[in-house]
Amino acid sequence: MASYPPNLKDSMKSTWRVDRSQWTIYHRMLDSGGLHHIDLDREIPKFPKSAKVPYLSDWQLNRFIIFYTVVPLSLHELYVRLTGSNFGPVVAFFFYYQANKTMMTQALHSMKELGHTIGFLDGDKHDRDGVPDVGVKKTFLVLTIGGLARMFALVYLSYNIDTSPAMLDWRWIIPIVGLYAIILDFWFYWYHRAMHDVHGLWKYHRTHHLTKHPNMLLAGYADIEQDIMDTLGIPLITFFSMRLMGVPIDFYTWFACQQTINFSEVSGHSGVRMYASAPGPFTWILRIFDAELVVEDHDLHHRIGYRKSHNYGKQTRLWDRVFGTSLPRIESAPGNIDYNQKIKLALY
Repeated sequence: MASYPPNLKDSMKSTWRVDRSQWTIYHRMLDSGGLHHIDLDREIPKFPKSAKVPYLSDWQLNRFIIFYTVVPLSLHELYVRLTGSNFGPVVAFFFYYQANKTMMTQALHSMKELGHTIGFLDGDKHDRDGVPDVGVKKTFLVLTIGGLARMFALVYLSYNIDTSPAMLDWRWIIPIVGLYAIILDFWFYWYHRAMHDVHGLWKYHRTHHLTKHPNMLLAGYADIEQDIMDTLGIPLITFFSMRLMGVPIDFYTWFACQQTINFSEVSGHSGVRMYASAPGPFTWILRIFDAELVVEDHDLHHRIGYRKSHNYGKQTRLWDRVFGTSLPRIESAPGNIDYNQKIKLALY
């Protein structure tokens, strides 16, 4: 086994991908899906901060979410039509968990390919952090247990065996998905800001900030208290807030919301050097008020912030703009975006 310095849990050293003497079942499981942010045998392009940043359109992002939401809903409805019966809660749990896992896996692969093609933010100064040697087990368990816990809450609180996807009121799904992101981001903004500003809460958040250049797998690299709030606390507060507001959010609509939010978690921690907003039906409206979130916003939160920080939002920049906590962009500044250099996000 490898030896570590005394401050074991704070180490961000990542050598395990080339030193298999460290490997346990958790290393093998994390490696088996090829979910790393880069392939070690491939080059990563590096660009100066002044080089123009390519553009990933809203349609490319929303197309990805739509595809990985509509396909499982359609397969579910096809089963209902062919068999005359609906999924029970247990089957729905495993089916939609796998649907979410499939989307997240493809998102990781697609973002990795973009990283190898167009590079990463701040790449002229620093490489992306890898999953640390001391954090492989934590990372694997967060990815697995977090997804299971979120899907359990989704099914337990909203699944109704008497309804199928065809009964979804499609008129509501677009505004609800957009509203869900804004409300979730309001609660997340104040929870996240409190984790930085309140001394007694910072100890639960500092682990997540050991990475200054995060990759997608480090989105959930945090202490258990933060993982619980991120995975269950904030989504549940958002769900019940919308129910109290009278918004008709059912299982299938909530699933669409979760697909959108989960993808934003991956892209927001990817650090890929591109101008790409968090997906959602209201992004174009937020952009009018300079309140849409792009990849660089959360990247700067990690790179520049620590105990005191800015850019607390994770789905929008709306609340950072309202409460004066947004940072100016560097590589994604308005004059540094090349809208003619359009990139594509692979669906599969």
